[in-house]
Amino acid sequence: MAKKRKPPSIKGGLSDPYSEGKIYGDARTYDPDFKGPIAKRSCTDVLCCIVFILFIIGYIILGLLAWVNGDPRRVAYPTDSQGQFCGQKGTSNENKTILFYFNLLSCASPSVVVNLQCPTTQICVSKCPEKFLTYMEIQFTYRRDRNYWAYYSQFCKSAILKPAKTLTQVLLDNDCPTAIFPSRPFLQRCFPDFSTQNGTLTVGNKTVFEDGSGRTRNAVELRAAANGVNRVLDARAIGIKVFEDYATTWYWILIGLTIAMLLSWLFVILLRFTAGFLFWVFTLGVIGIIAYGIWHCYQEYSDLQGQPNAHLTLYNIGIQTDISMYFQLRQTWFAFMIILCILEVFVLLMLIFLRNRIRISIALLKEGSKAIGYIPTTLIYPVLTFIFLSICISYWAVIAIYLATSGVPIYKVITPEGQCKHENKTCDPKIFNTTEVAKACPGAQCNFAFYGGKSLYHQYITTFQIFNLFVFLWLINFVIALGQCALAGAFASYYWALKKPDDIPPYPLFNAFGRAIRYHTGSLAFGSLILATVQMFRLILEYLDKRLKQAQSNISKFLKCCLRCCFWCLEKAVRFLNRNAYVMIAIYGKNFCRSARDAFNLLMRNILKVAVMDRVTDFVLILGKILVAGCIGVLAFLLFTQRLPMIIEGPTSLNYYWVPLLTVIIGSYLIAHGFFSVYAMCIETIFICFCEDLERNDGSTEKPYFIAPTLHGILNKKQLVPQKQKE
Repeated sequence: MAKKRKPPSIKGGLSDPYSEGKIYGDARTYDPDFKGPIAKRSCTDVLCCIVFILFIIGYIILGLLAWVNGDPRRVAYPTDSQGQFCGQKGTSNENKTILFYFNLLSCASPSVVVNLQCPTTQICVSKCPEKFLTYMEIQFTYRRDRNYWAYYSQFCKSAILKPAKTLTQVLLDNDCPTAIFPSRPFLQRCFPDFSTQNGTLTVGNKTVFEDGSGRTRNAVELRAAANGVNRVLDARAIGIKVFEDYATTWYWILIGLTIAMLLSWLFVILLRFTAGFLFWVFTLGVIGIIAYGIWHCYQEYSDLQGQPNAHLTLYNIGIQTDISMYFQLRQTWFAFMIILCILEVFVLLMLIFLRNRIRISIALLKEGSKAIGYIPTTLIYPVLTFIFLSICISYWAVIAIYLATSGVPIYKVITPEGQCKHENKTCDPKIFNTTEVAKACPGAQCNFAFYGGKSLYHQYITTFQIFNLFVFLWLINFVIALGQCALAGAFASYYWALKKPDDIPPYPLFNAFGRAIRYHTGSLAFGSLILATVQMFRLILEYLDKRLKQAQSNISKFLKCCLRCCFWCLEKAVRFLNRNAYVMIAIYGKNFCRSARDAFNLLMRNILKVAVMDRVTDFVLILGKILVAGCIGVLAFLLFTQRLPMIIEGPTSLNYYWVPLLTVIIGSYLIAHGFFSVYAMCIETIFICFCEDLERNDGSTEKPYFIAPTLHGILNKKQLVPQKQKE
């Protein structure tokens, strides 16, 4: 037999693990002295780093400009017809925090009511009216009791000494409302105080009232004019109940999330010693939890048999703000039961078809557990990532609000009937009554519409918002990339230590984080830029879909679906390639393009191992996340529904038990995801290092493998020569 030809050794340091130009078959020659992540490095992708820094500087400047020109109080407080928001300090409205509508009956259009911009005069008041009064009544009662006018005049535009004007003049000048009726403040706006007596809708205990213009109106008409507001009122009622539930259960939620954190930590520790056993705990636990959910949905479905309205469907009740109504339908519980059954079958099929590959995943989990055990600080890193992400999200939200509230008040022509040719044209409220528009459109008003301006800054507000969103996506992806690169560097230090843990360098995570920031900010920014660009195109596509939904043909809908699918696949592919490129950057310190190329070629040379490792390991980790969230969710469900009275007494006065329940479940899943994402990065790094190890070494005493013999035997069919441990 021909003697196997060994690649020549390359002398000279650690600056480049690859040889320059010599190729033997499909394998390149390597630096034989390579012992882990390269220590001697140089800055990579400097140009992209400079661009990234310039964008951050521009982002800071944009934040300062928005802070100078914007006023977030314009979002929090209502704005009157003159463009001043109620409660603004230093103005006449400082003590007037509630918005009052002169004629709420004119707000008949639901779209107008939702925007809270009715075609009627709006002023700021200190309190809402509490009684029925009309301007005509005031003129008769003023002479014998001036207190009536003192009460009524606070709902006029300005201080008027007496009701000397006729009703016609009042209507033309819009000085005072023609009538007031009992109202209550909601969202700092005065809305009718509706109530029901013996099944009859009333306003202030009255079913009919005078509208001040000689017509008699009833409460049903007023309710019809304000039905859009009533939907908001219902939402507010639910919001209050949800807030009450959170106020009652906040400490139970914190206890549940703390237990989820401890349970996740326990699983991570146990994975090191009993990965195989714990995998079946994950599996059987998930199967059991889903089975319990199926049984509970069936019980609810059976209990609703014969209940009134239980036979209705989701189509019958439509969109409701009261979500609890959906849980009173048999169809809802039947749908939940079908979904859980499908999920149960999916898990069982995955176990059946992947039973041989699961042992590979278990071996990788064991090796990953050892790495995390030797570098425990990696379990704390998700907290740092969470802090960075929170800062980015908060900064983006603040800038978006300040940009949206930048500018001066812009006024538009508004008419009750909406048939004026000058409708929506800009106007000046100070001279509006003397213009031709007021004469051509009787009843038209010049009311505040939004904040804007004609300066260069205001003309590019939309562009600034797009810039704000793009840099936000870039920063979010950069923070995630930084975490992946730092963790990969730490776990690579573990893998390439021949004698573990003695050869592991001190503070591996801290050193890897420092190398990523010092040398590879440009490379991380480059990869993040590519991903942010793809995400931006997806968002633009979704925006265009929403705006052009009514004008789409079948062909355009088909093309839209194809584009959405393509961009979704592209984003997933870029994420996968970036993650592996960051591992190569952490190990070898090369630029992004070369690292991505090397990672891609390495994975393609080991495509079968990738297909086995990637999906199966993700499946196992997802089972762990579901088990953590499911265990905490079941305990929270039994607690919040008073099914554990003999063991522990939970909250007894919840409006919607599912509010704290969903909070606990989602929070527990996110906590578990933070812990297990470290595992996923660890396993991926170990796998890439293993593929490199196979190409570098042959298992001989001169070139031993760095991987554990048991894991090597599972991942590779070659006979492993025992490692020669260093003394």
